[in-house]
Amino acid sequence: MNLDLLEKLTQAFGPSGYEDAIRDIIREEVAPLVHEVRVDPLGSLVAYRKGTGGGQKIALAAHMDEIGVMATYVEEQGYVRFTSIGGVRPLNCVGNRVRFANGVVGVVSMERRDDVNSMPALQHLYIDVGATNREDCPVAVGDPAQFIGPLVCQGNRLVSKTMDDRVGCYVLIEVLRQLKDTPHDIYAIFSTQEEITLAGARTSAFRVDPDMAISIDVTGTGDTPKAHPMAVELGKGPAIKVKDGGMVAHPLVRDKLVAAAKEAGLPYQMEILLGGSTDAAAMQLVRAGVPSGCVSIPCRFIHSPSEMVDATDVENAITLLVTALRA
Repeated sequence: MNLDLLEKLTQAFGPSGYEDAIRDIIREEVAPLVHEVRVDPLGSLVAYRKGTGGGQKIALAAHMDEIGVMATYVEEQGYVRFTSIGGVRPLNCVGNRVRFANGVVGVVSMERRDDVNSMPALQHLYIDVGATNREDCPVAVGDPAQFIGPLVCQGNRLVSKTMDDRVGCYVLIEVLRQLKDTPHDIYAIFSTQEEITLAGARTSAFRVDPDMAISIDVTGTGDTPKAHPMAVELGKGPAIKVKDGGMVAHPLVRDKLVAAAKEAGLPYQMEILLGGSTDAAAMQLVRAGVPSGCVSIPCRFIHSPSEMVDATDVENAITLLVTALRA
């Protein structure tokens, strides 16, 4: 794997609605690999690769944005109260650090509560940025911040913030790099705001009007202690979506991906995710409807600063998509 690229992608700033920095990195990577690059009105990057002819118009989508927080109030003592950008869980915040767009780093902590046995809510948390009063606080209301979590490689296991979904962006970039010949016109959509509204993929797919759409995202696993039963494990191959909380994958797309995995001799898993969804749920509903599916990277500890994937699953996801797009 190109760990330098994955590190650049995962560490870039890009909470939902603030994807400029990560978009610039991706644009630099994909521009030499495609015929055209454009930025849609909501900020999604769309890279177009013309096919050899006789194929379909296929949209591939991976979202650039990450979960984060936004300052809502600065207290007299300089502590920052905040709200979530996307699915932020309070227990994943306490003791972790965040970095604001201006580079200021803060520590997330929790106020003293009378009922210590209850689950804390975001309203019980605050960010300490080292200020001593409201006037010298370097953070203002409305400032967004990302969580801090460096990329760590331990054997085949990779841990970082924002594997959701920068690892999907990595896969999509590598698909463009490795896909030499295809009859299909490929539209690689690096979408915005997936974590909050799916808006980027919805609007970009409307403009592309594809014949088929495939999302590349992460999914949970059932291989940790007392996890919800789920037939997805780290290291057992990319997961081909059957159903999630927002959609049922179109059988034609699902079967195309299964056939490609078998053709390439790849391990693969069938994914049924009980909650949550991906850009595919938005893309399937544009215009008259688009047959849509998803290739998922198994991931532990989703929406935490330490999301874990397996490098072999990532590499096999690339091979799976390249194989599927050649036919």
